Amino acid sequence: MAGTEGLLPDRHPTGDFFVCDLFGVSPKDDLASMEHPIFSLSTRPDTRVLSYAHNGVEVQVTPSVKGRATIHDKDILIYCISQLVAAMNAGRAVSRTLTLKAHDLLVATNRDTGGDSYARLREGFERLAGTRITTNLETGGVEATRGFGLIESWEILRRSKGGRMISVTVTLSDWLYRAVCARSVLTLSRDYFRLRKPLERRVYELARKHCGRQAEWAISIPVLHLKAGSAAPVRVFRAAVRKMIATDHLPDYSLSEREGDVLVVTRRTKPRPIEAPILSEDTLEMAKALKPGADVYGLQARWLTWWDDTGRVRLKNPDAAFLAWVKTQKDG
Repeated sequence: MAGTEGLLPDRHPTGDFFVCDLFGVSPKDDLASMEHPIFSLSTRPDTRVLSYAHNGVEVQVTPSVKGRATIHDKDILIYCISQLVAAMNAGRAVSRTLTLKAHDLLVATNRDTGGDSYARLREGFERLAGTRITTNLETGGVEATRGFGLIESWEILRRSKGGRMISVTVTLSDWLYRAVCARSVLTLSRDYFRLRKPLERRVYELARKHCGRQAEWAISIPVLHLKAGSAAPVRVFRAAVRKMIATDHLPDYSLSEREGDVLVVTRRTKPRPIEAPILSEDTLEMAKALKPGADVYGLQARWLTWWDDTGRVRLKNPDAAFLAWVKTQKDG
């Protein structure tokens, strides 16, 4: 990726969250909220009712008195979605209700783990539960006009009164849960959590959804303004996008401007770094035992591509990580 001086620091570079028991939990986002502007881009409490309509889809987002859920609050949902997908990949039973370790959530989303971070996490849960969506969005092959909260309920457990948060139980909306079960999700770069500005995160989401692994995707600035859900005038939004082009911070994608008020998103071509994980011959033999008849060198190549695409996480034990990944592969 281009210069990283404008990104948040990688606060937990050891990548412990992504190995051992939780290996394979790469960040996942649901397609519907990537496509449509549900989350606020404001850094101040946003109490406006958002009404959005595009290509037959209607969305109305009504905040609580604490404001609409923000794009940074969405980190909580991304974490929950990632946990659900990892559990499904491992063949475990899943439900709308998840019990999470607050510390793991903070580490996985590149947040500080100091006391203030736990307070901000609680505020995020409150905004997510208080934000109400009315929409005809289709999820899991079903279209229904309905109203719901982004999460149905949440509960925090502490060691003692006033003590640090230990775990959180979250019940997701049926709408979001159905989307995850239908695999209506995409993998995000881990560096998504290092993007400072809400608009950078929102444009990355749209780029990931629409450009994906294509070489290029183009969108007019007025349509991008609508899909981003920006409250700024188009001229101010255009200036912000031009600044993003200049700073070039997005993971996986670069931005440029084309005549006719068009933004062009181009997928970066990045060579695999020389520090790519090296596997031992013993590990490859163990992989053969796990997947009899499989081409283990082909598996190794696929794993390296997966590792590259999901953010090139630093691995303390590449051999154990590879074998854990092999166990999740259905087709060998």
